[in-house]
Amino acid sequence: MSDRRSDVAGFGLGLRPTHYADILAGSADGDLRVDWFEIISENYMIGGGKPLRHLMDIRAHYPMVMHGVSLSIGSTAPLDFDYLKDLKNLAARLEPAWISDHLCWTGIAGLNMHDLLPLPFTEEALVHVAERVHAVQAYLDRQILLENTSSYVTYLESAMPEWEFIAELSRRTGCEMLLDVNNVYVNAFNHSFDPLVFLDAIPRDTVRQIHLAGHENHGSHIIDTHDHDVVDAVWDLYAAAVARFGAVATMIERDDHIPPLNDLILELDRARSIQESALAARVGLVA
Repeated sequence: MSDRRSDVAGFGLGLRPTHYADILAGSADGDLRVDWFEIISENYMIGGGKPLRHLMDIRAHYPMVMHGVSLSIGSTAPLDFDYLKDLKNLAARLEPAWISDHLCWTGIAGLNMHDLLPLPFTEEALVHVAERVHAVQAYLDRQILLENTSSYVTYLESAMPEWEFIAELSRRTGCEMLLDVNNVYVNAFNHSFDPLVFLDAIPRDTVRQIHLAGHENHGSHIIDTHDHDVVDAVWDLYAAAVARFGAVATMIERDDHIPPLNDLILELDRARSIQESALAARVGLVA
């Protein structure tokens, strides 16, 4: 398996069609404060048409990464090699810095639930997912990143915490982690654990990318919605993540109630400022 590490770093945004024109205009002006873009892979796994044309126009100016929602790495259904073929073909066209998906399952027996369903954190599940990760990485000829998902239920069968499962999966397979800081916060609230314990348990060299997003707090529970600004508590947790993992490539994820591009760039500037301060404090502690 080839080593596909790249120099993609800094601060990115999720690529959304409503921003295509502004992105291209900003690229021409040279003043768009975005270092890279993340695409939803399934939106472009097609033979041609306007979506691909817009994608490649923007790709000419910016590095990109691919983020999927349909790998279903935790399902007991066989891996979908038709899906993987389309994914690999898109990667050959786009040349992304990396490919990611979610540590979850999305359906079984041909039924796609269109949701990111949680796994039981057991040794049996760990062995099963590790075998599938090895198969996917061999087929794609590259490491993949898996994202920690938000969840609203747990399994009585779980024998280890989420963070231990993720760390061990990475150790067994070489896959890396897309750390969603908002999801850590959401799960810590919903399942009553300390989010700093989660961060401290993840090996420093495992995290390649960070997601930041908004959520809805309903008092008794939090729902991961990606339709609000990042809240202060998640920004604080992001600072703790930077203190542990360093200057990891970071992006804002917004999927609904999408604001103008400039509003998202201002939020991205806040991530820059927080990372800069957290890194300075980290250096001070080391000194």
